[in-house]
Amino acid sequence: MLDQLVTIFVTFLVVIDPIGVAPIFSALTRGGSDRYRRRMALKSTFIATLIMLFFVFTGDSLLRLLGISLAAFRVSGGALLFLLAIDMVFARPSGLRSATVREQEEARYKEDVSVFPLAFPLLAGPGALTTILLTTSGIRPQTQPLLFAGLLGVMLSVLLLTLLCLLLAPRLMKLLGETGANVIDRLLGVILAALAVQFMLEGLRAGLSGA
Repeated sequence: MLDQLVTIFVTFLVVIDPIGVAPIFSALTRGGSDRYRRRMALKSTFIATLIMLFFVFTGDSLLRLLGISLAAFRVSGGALLFLLAIDMVFARPSGLRSATVREQEEARYKEDVSVFPLAFPLLAGPGALTTILLTTSGIRPQTQPLLFAGLLGVMLSVLLLTLLCLLLAPRLMKLLGETGANVIDRLLGVILAALAVQFMLEGLRAGLSGA
C-alpha cells in the first residue's frame, strides 16, 4: 500500500505542479496587494479542493454510469497525461494544466481570478481530474478504507503544498527565476511520461486479458 501511495503522491505532485503554477499565479495577481494575493491563493485552493473531492467520491460511479471500463479509461487517461508530459518537457503552455493566452487576457479584466483560471484549469484542471479518476477507480472506502484514506491524505497534502507555493510565489520566482521553474517542469514531465505509459500498459493488459 505504501508503494501505491507514493506513486499517487508523485503523480498528483507532477500533474498539479505547485512550482510551475507559482509564476502563472504571480502574473495573474501582479499589481495586487499582499492581502489580495493571499485571498486569491486561499480561495482558489479551497475551490480546487472541493472540485477534486467531488471527483474522488463520484468518479467511479461516473465511469459506471457512462459505461466506460476501467481498462479503456486507463488507456485514454494515460494518453492524456502523456500529452501533458510532452508539454511540460518542452515548456509549452497548454489548456491541459494552464489557462490559454485568451483565457489569461480575459482574467486580466477580472478582479477575482480565484475560480477561473486559478482553481480551474490551473489547479483542478483536466490533468488533475483525470489523475483522480485513474487512481480512485476500483478503490472503495467500504472495502479499502485505509487505502482510500491514504489517497485523500496524499491529495490534500499536495494541495497544501500548492497553497504554500502560491503564498510564497514572489519569493519562489526570485529564487528560481523563469529558467529554474522550467528546468523543474521538464524533470517532472519526464517522470509523468513514464507514469502515463504505465497507466496505458496496465489498461492494455487488462483489456486484452478480459477480451
